[in-house]
Amino acid sequence: MSAQAQMRALLDQLMGTARDGDETRQRVKFTDDRVCKSHLLDCCPHDILAGTRMDLGECTKIHDLALRADYEIASKERDLFFELDAMDHLESFIAECDRRTELAKKRLAETQEEISAEVSAKAEKVHELNEEIGKLLAKAEQLGAEGNVDESQKILMEVEKVRAKKKEAEEEYRNSMPASSFQQQKLRVCEVCSAYLGLHDNDRRLADHFGGKLHLGFIQIREKLDQLRKTVAEKQEKRNQDRLRRREEREREERLSRRFSRERASREESWESGRSERGPPDWRLESSNGKMASRRSEEKEAGEI
Repeated sequence: MSAQAQMRALLDQLMGTARDGDETRQRVKFTDDRVCKSHLLDCCPHDILAGTRMDLGECTKIHDLALRADYEIASKERDLFFELDAMDHLESFIAECDRRTELAKKRLAETQEEISAEVSAKAEKVHELNEEIGKLLAKAEQLGAEGNVDESQKILMEVEKVRAKKKEAEEEYRNSMPASSFQQQKLRVCEVCSAYLGLHDNDRRLADHFGGKLHLGFIQIREKLDQLRKTVAEKQEKRNQDRLRRREEREREERLSRRFSRERASREESWESGRSERGPPDWRLESSNGKMASRRSEEKEAGEI
């Protein structure tokens, strides 16, 4: 990629599809089904494993750094819940990798010479120490590349201790089986990336494997999948709680509404009942009273005259 192309990609990643006012790029939104949701969350295996011996080629869905920037901006304002799509994608990918790992184990069991359970346990011990050495060496190299020389030296001291343990484990393994069988390369399948590891692999080979892009890429994918599972579970729990709270509020409002309606109906019924008990007003009595009051007023005026 040229410097100009790198600069363009960086601007896309920072500013999104609308950075130049290019309307043609905005025709595809990050919400489109054709856009890879794993890419938006920076965890698509096609990106992570690119350039390894398990390079998957181009993803069948759209990958665009500008769309990722659009998603990151929009996700700050509302929850888009794209983690579920990415989780389903990674689960499908890891399930297929684990299936290949089991098949490789089965093939090894069929082709390699049968050994007793005791010898197998000793060989497994050597494999575990090999794995520990490889991880430590890869970590030491990384620390050294970052300029943290003191920490790198401490890791290398730990490597020497593990090497001593490995030497003892190999001696026990060698003494437990014939010399002709010991010379055969005993293989093991890496549980992380499905690669083959040899019992007699040297430190350089182990460091290259455990510090390699393929192995580290699979670690990144598996860790991201665990993180997505946790995030999806938390968001689903929050959604369920919000849904339950809204339902309780709606039921409470309905109960208050029904209670108000009953009280209003009760008041109207009481008023109607009281009115019927008093009966209609007596207009004759009111008229008689009026005439008597008028007569008393006239007599009063005559007395004054």
